[in-house]
This record gives sequence, structure tokens and C-alpha cells, in this order.
Amino acid sequence: MYEPIRTKSVHTVAADGGTFPHRSREEELDIQLAGHLSALLAVTDELRAIGPDDQELAAAADELAGQIARLRGGHAPVRAAVTAAGPEQDRAALHQRAHALAGRALVVAASRADTAAAILAARRMEYHSGAERLVSA
Repeated sequence: MYEPIRTKSVHTVAADGGTFPHRSREEELDIQLAGHLSALLAVTDELRAIGPDDQELAAAADELAGQIARLRGGHAPVRAAVTAAGPEQDRAALHQRAHALAGRALVVAASRADTAAAILAARRMEYHSGAERLVSA
């Protein structure tokens, strides 16, 4: 009734020494954390472009760039210059997105036991939570 499987399972091929690249759990977590921090950096740069000159955002962007470079083996993140200014409601949405991204980065940093990145992510969550309330009010 059922036709037998004629090819080897992907898992069997991998166990036999397949040719695809293998990464450790730590390497995967580094990649995830760098991705979340890069997204947070992009949103931070957008907030810097549409808002008043905020020294805390500038310092946070530099700190985020440093952490990303550390995770990527010294490669600095690509940063885009955002020039379009949006209405006030866009600022609230950006703060909300930044808060969510910082939360994701905090979870990954905690699971890989990266204290520096976890502290940075927690500080960014706190900042964006407070800024979101100020913009919404």
C-alpha cells in the first residue's frame, strides 16, 4: 500500500559526515544576538534621525555597534543614514519596536551568558519603555 522510502534521510546523511557546514550552539547564538542587536541599532538610528539630538541615543548606537563588532569578530555593522522625518506617532511605534528587539536580544544574551550584551539590552528596554510612555502621553 505504501511505497518505501528510497533515499537516505537527511539526518542519516548528516551523521555520515555530510558536507554542509556545522556550527556550534554558541556560534548560532552569537549570530542571533548580532542580528537582534543590528536590528536594534537600525531602529536607534531611525529614532536619532527623526527626533531631537539625543545624546543617550547616540551613545547607545555607538555601544550597540561595538557589541555587534565584537560578536562578528571585529567586523563593524553596516549603518544606513535615515533622513526622512515622520510624525510623532511613528516615534512611538519605533520605540515600541526597539523595546521588543531589545527584549529579544536580552533573551539570547541571557541564554549565551553574555553579561555585557544582556546589560546593554536591559538598559535599552528600560529607555525605550520610558520614551514610549513620554511620546504617547
